[in-house]
Amino acid sequence: MSTQTPPDELHFDNLGLIEQLRRAVAQEGYTTPTPIQGQAIPHVLAGKDLLGCAQTGTGKTAAFALPILQRLSQQKQVGRPGAPRVLVLSPTRELAAQIGESFQNYGRYLPFTSTVIFGGVGQDSQTKAVRRGVDIIVATPGRLIDMMGQGLIHLQTLEIFVLDEADRMLDMGFIHDVKRVIARLPPKRQSLFFSATMPSDIRQLAATILTTPVEVAVTPVASTAEKIEQSLYFVERGDKRALLEALMKDQSITRALVFTRTKHAANRVAEHLVKARIRAEAIHGNKSQGARERALANFKSGTSRVLVATDIAARGIDIDGVSHVINFDLPNVAESYVHRIGRTARAGAEGIAFSFCEQEERPYLVDIERLIQQHIMRVESHPYASRLPQPPMTDLQPRHGHRRPMTVPPPRRDDERGPRPQHRGRPQGQGQRSHGHSADSMPRHQAPRVESARTDAPRDHVVASTHAPQRPAAPGVPAPREQAPSAAFPRTARGRRWTY
Repeated sequence: MSTQTPPDELHFDNLGLIEQLRRAVAQEGYTTPTPIQGQAIPHVLAGKDLLGCAQTGTGKTAAFALPILQRLSQQKQVGRPGAPRVLVLSPTRELAAQIGESFQNYGRYLPFTSTVIFGGVGQDSQTKAVRRGVDIIVATPGRLIDMMGQGLIHLQTLEIFVLDEADRMLDMGFIHDVKRVIARLPPKRQSLFFSATMPSDIRQLAATILTTPVEVAVTPVASTAEKIEQSLYFVERGDKRALLEALMKDQSITRALVFTRTKHAANRVAEHLVKARIRAEAIHGNKSQGARERALANFKSGTSRVLVATDIAARGIDIDGVSHVINFDLPNVAESYVHRIGRTARAGAEGIAFSFCEQEERPYLVDIERLIQQHIMRVESHPYASRLPQPPMTDLQPRHGHRRPMTVPPPRRDDERGPRPQHRGRPQGQGQRSHGHSADSMPRHQAPRVESARTDAPRDHVVASTHAPQRPAAPGVPAPREQAPSAAFPRTARGRRWTY
């Protein structure tokens, strides 16, 4: 079952919310609900399961937080130690923190407690909060499963489960962790499922969680915000930073969010802007939680004019007043373009998005324009225009069977790799004794680089140590100790090869 967009005259006063919630919403400065809020709130209040699809920046958090708080107020129960009444699962630390803050703001006149659980910080304060007993837990998958494994959190008495940004969960490799959490949920519960896009695999996951859900969709799947003015600059790799510096001379760019493909590139772009006397900071998965929070706070307050980010900040980060989004690197996943530019034009405001496109990224442009079903306006006269002729306009008809796999990362570039790790001796597990070290406690030069879906933020790349296959030696001829290096696999310490 699906619902239609509510009429324009709908207000929070006639959504059936209790007086304490209406007062908190008014204190936040909201008078008119967004379409997703107007559609979702009545159904959640009625206790129904919900499948919600809305583009980023449309107010999904309030769409589930407000009715959840009201449903908790209708039952005279309290969260027991380690047994929350509500669990909200979020893909990233920043989004989890903002959801937790929203519950506190909307529930300021209600007697409920909440806490946020995520990795990258010490667990002691989170453990103390859980042991005291909380009504609402907002968590990322990795730390939640750790604490469940330690016997600190039990979900047998859970009343409401929310899976937010479900498609991002799958993109970040959390699908197995999500399924482990779902397996611990009680059969009798209310489940809410939100996603910015709704491909077939997302619907299959939703079918395992929801029971006869109400479907709410307020915009076409993977559509771009209508009020965003989009422009495209064809530029070569070496000129991108100079072009960005030139654009930032325009003082109408008051608060710019710049997206790069890798963490190393984010650092280099931020450093370049700072040298050009442009206040900028970088935020990505390698930054500590404190550094990330400070960078976000400085950007929100206006201390920093530019925030350079990887796609970790492309979802759920609620930053008001972003005047421009700049795609320094085009994303190789077309859907990420939609989520990136959704950082501007939030809550109905107008916004502007610039995208840089180098030669290697032109195939990504085709995927993006076919997804959004429109041509991005091309800026032909700028000082760093590519010397290559512009490609023809994209045929917007999708070519079934010829689209590149969306999970394959783009080729790494030398200027984005950063320093390669130098190992001494054999890597762990290659015939060397561990001496009791774990991956977390081993020295950095010995710890294996392993990608895991249990992290709370995605890595931009993985470095893996491999040995080249050896051909069998001819009879009577001793086998070579190691294979000669090749261009695809350059030699590093002790002749090992590193793949990116």
